[in-house]
Amino acid sequence: MIYTVECSFADPSSEAEWNNFYSLDKLPALISVGGFHTSQRFKALSRGCPVYLAIHSIDGLDILTGEEYRQKGGGNFARWQQHITDWHRNLYGGIERAPAIDEGEYLALSATGPEPLIRLGLTPYAIQAVAMEKFPEHRWLAKVERGSVPDIEHLSEGVHVYVPMTAQLTSDGDAAVGKAR
Repeated sequence: MIYTVECSFADPSSEAEWNNFYSLDKLPALISVGGFHTSQRFKALSRGCPVYLAIHSIDGLDILTGEEYRQKGGGNFARWQQHITDWHRNLYGGIERAPAIDEGEYLALSATGPEPLIRLGLTPYAIQAVAMEKFPEHRWLAKVERGSVPDIEHLSEGVHVYVPMTAQLTSDGDAAVGKAR
């Protein structure tokens, strides 16, 4: 299942420190939770969506309600909570693991159907909300080679493009947190 966390951050003076915490401390803590398999963090290049997106591959909803998650990964935002805005969490079924988005690639997400991604020559993966907010109910995601996306300002409504902020972490340690440009 795919667990998504989306938000924006309203305090420019502490945003860099918050991003370091999330990318360097929180993601490694989450991937150490039993039932978490991948974690990767992104920043939106498009407008009209939360600025930050984290995508995790997990075994199921019970992982997020368990004690290990509460101890290691859930809720460690007290210091920054007042600045986190436009916060959304969803759990999606449809694909078992999120694709790794590498340097030189973008992630494209569509909430309006697979057609806008297909028109860009991409291969979309369908996911459907099964828990939490359940909105948007359906999404399609695709890897995009940098340079192959037309003007991001003129993409179809409901299509957003993200640049990776970290490499994809895996529970078996195949990837390390690193700045992906």
